[in-house]
Amino acid sequence: MSSPAPTSIRILGIDPGLRSTGFGVIDRAGNTLSYVASGCIKTAAEGSLPQRIKTILEGLAEIIATYRPQQAAVEIVFVNVNPQSTLLLGQARGAAISALVTADLPVAEYTALQVKQAVVGHGKAAKEQVQAMVVRLLKLPGTPGSDAADALACAIAHAHGGQGMGSLATAGKRMRNGRLV
Repeated sequence: MSSPAPTSIRILGIDPGLRSTGFGVIDRAGNTLSYVASGCIKTAAEGSLPQRIKTILEGLAEIIATYRPQQAAVEIVFVNVNPQSTLLLGQARGAAISALVTADLPVAEYTALQVKQAVVGHGKAAKEQVQAMVVRLLKLPGTPGSDAADALACAIAHAHGGQGMGSLATAGKRMRNGRLV
């Protein structure tokens, strides 16, 4: 796969998960967003934790080598009822971030609320609303799977100038209630 045109920025969005880590790659040229690729890195449920972490690392390394993103955006882990699940999800997220920083990519982090706000317009949006807006914004012919759609949404949030943008132009702007103002 070729690198993006010089006037565009290629963004890799990641929705970390131990069973399935979603990824989405988009190009941003001015105000135009273009779909490049998306999918999931799946790990074997019966595999050991170290083997599953290795699968995530190697999968993301391959995606980075293939699509050559210039920036990355990762969804921040939420705390849920089961502390063990939260810890395992955090380890998958750590593996994803490790793959990104090893490739020298600037990494921005977003909460689910920030992603939903940037893509749908409000932070309490349902997964189906996020998927529908991803399809609409990227002019996709079909609806991507849930994990891939979440990763694409994370990349879109980054492209729209969310918090921690790296080199995206946000000079003179500030964040209020998770929104760029």
